[in-house]
Order: sequence, then C-alpha cells, then structure tokens
Amino acid sequence: MKREIYIRLTASVVLILLMVACSQKTEREDMEFSNTPAGNFLSLWTIMDERYCFFDLKKEQLGVDWDEVQERYAASISNEMSSKSLFEVLCSMIGELRDGHVNLTSPYDYGRNWSWKTDYPSNYSADLREKYLGKDYVIAGDGYFYRILDDNIGYLVVESFGSFISSNRINVMFGNMLLCNGLIIDIRDNGGGDLRAAEFLASHFTEKSLPVSYSCYKTGPGHNDFSKLYTNILTPAKEDMRWIKPVVLLTNRGCFSSANDFAFTMKALENVTLMGDTTGGGGGLPMSSELPNGWVVRFSSAPTYDSEMNDVEFGVAPDIRLDMDDDDIKAGKDTYIERARKFINDKLVNP
Repeated sequence: MKREIYIRLTASVVLILLMVACSQKTEREDMEFSNTPAGNFLSLWTIMDERYCFFDLKKEQLGVDWDEVQERYAASISNEMSSKSLFEVLCSMIGELRDGHVNLTSPYDYGRNWSWKTDYPSNYSADLREKYLGKDYVIAGDGYFYRILDDNIGYLVVESFGSFISSNRINVMFGNMLLCNGLIIDIRDNGGGDLRAAEFLASHFTEKSLPVSYSCYKTGPGHNDFSKLYTNILTPAKEDMRWIKPVVLLTNRGCFSSANDFAFTMKALENVTLMGDTTGGGGGLPMSSELPNGWVVRFSSAPTYDSEMNDVEFGVAPDIRLDMDDDDIKAGKDTYIERARKFINDKLVNP
C-alpha cells in the first residue's frame, strides 16, 4: 500500500507540473511570437527563461548569464536567414546550458549537448561486458541480463530503464542467486528511460522506507519561482523478494537521467556501495514546448536533490572512485568488475 500511495503522490506532482506548464504556455501565446527567425528566437529564449529550472546552478558552475546569452545570440538573427541557419543558432544558444535534457527537434536534426558523457573517459568496454556475461547469461527482461560469476557473486547488467523488469522475474533472479555472497549491478552507459522502472528496481534493495531524494517544481516565470520541496520516499517492494546482502553498483559518465536517479537512490541504502566514475547527471524532470514554426524544445523543468540535499544535475559521485586500467583491458579483464568482486569477497572476511 505504501508504494501505491507513493506512486499516486508522484503522479499528482506531475499533474501539477502539467497544469503550471499549460498556464505558462497560455501566457506566452498571448505575447504572439511571430513565425519568423526573430519570433522563433525570442519564443525559445522566453520558454527557457520562464520554465528552465537550473539557471542559478548553471551560472554558478558554468558562468551562464541567460540575459547575456540572449543579447549575444540576437546579433546572429535576421529575418533573411535560412531555416537551417536558424536551427544551428538556436541549438548553439541552448547548448550553452550543457544540459542533456535540453534538446531542439526540427526536420534538420535533433539538437543536443552530450558533453556530460563525451568529455570524459568512457570507463566501459562492451566487449568485456559480453565476456563476463558469457554465453549462458539469463535475460530477465528487456535490457536486464545476469549470471553468477565463478566466485559465487551475482552480476546484473541493466542496459536501460526503458522498460520494467517484472516482480516475477526479480523473484526468480534473486532465487537463483540466493546463495551468492553479493551482487554487482552494472549500469554503465545506461542512458535512462522510465524513472518508475528505476525506482521499482531500487525498491527491492531495502527493507525499510526511507527518504532518498527531494524535488520541487516551477510555480512562475521567475528563475527562482519554485514550490516547496517534496520528499521522495523509497518503500520496500510489496510482497517481493528483497536483496539485503552486499551490492556494488558500477557507474560511469554514461549513466544519465533515470540511471542518475537510480544511482543516488541506491547510494542512500546501507548495503550498497557505488564504485566507478561520477554519473553523467540529468537531475531535472524534462518537459517540452513548441515554437511558432513547430519545432519542439525539451528542457529541465523540476530539480531533484539527493538524500543529503546535494544537487545531482552534474552527476552522482561514487563512494569508491575508479578508472579502467589499460593493462587490465589488454589482459581481458574489466577493472571495475574485478575491483567489485574483490570488495565483496573482502567483506566476507571483514564484515
């Protein structure tokens, strides 16, 4: 019942966000932005100015002054410019925010900034992951694969949170690994998906309800017009098996959006240790709006903070920082997995 209440609460917050978005959209429509390069430019800048949620953070961390951005990019706008040139200028403008949840969709391309991932070492090898999974791994769901390693440690790969793993599949998986000494969960290069899927999986690693994050939403056009903070409670999965043995969660810069949420949620649990690199971030709930010419802009609209009130837009730091070792790679070993195995095995000797 507690989880059902939590899901309803989450849905109600989303409904409030949609209502606020609709009212703000009406206000902007009253301003009658024209379907011209100048009108579309001003429309995009205004949508972001009124509804984007990380301006203070981006100014503090990146030096982004949104008013200065408008002035600078307005100099590149003319009503004689081509539609494609306009798209390039608009993508460059919103790219200043370096936010993976800020995108512009047009017939020309999908404007995006993936510096949260591409500016850092990958710390991941698909070939090595495949080697550790072997040929007889179990497919527990779309994007969920696992096997038991030779030292009796479970190894679960979650490639995406694009779909749920069912309760029955989780119960079978935990039953198969019942005698394992610990579990390694590998979410490296998991770009996210459905936040509810991430929360559902995390709910199988706790036996008590606890606050794992806090969130709020925009209530007006001002950069600091936010609601009060809402506490997000993780509750144990109802009537399902739960894993209370040691867990090591492997992360890299490729973990984004709901994978980022999964990382800070799991980090709040007593039996979980994060190992690897800081995640890629993506701590804002994305929403979308439309320009006069039909192009769609997506943006972060509601900030999230972890259980200790740290902002997670720029990622979640691991408990144990780690990089892939070139000598390990040449030897056919994954540094992350090997270090996680040692960590769990050492816990057996020194609990």
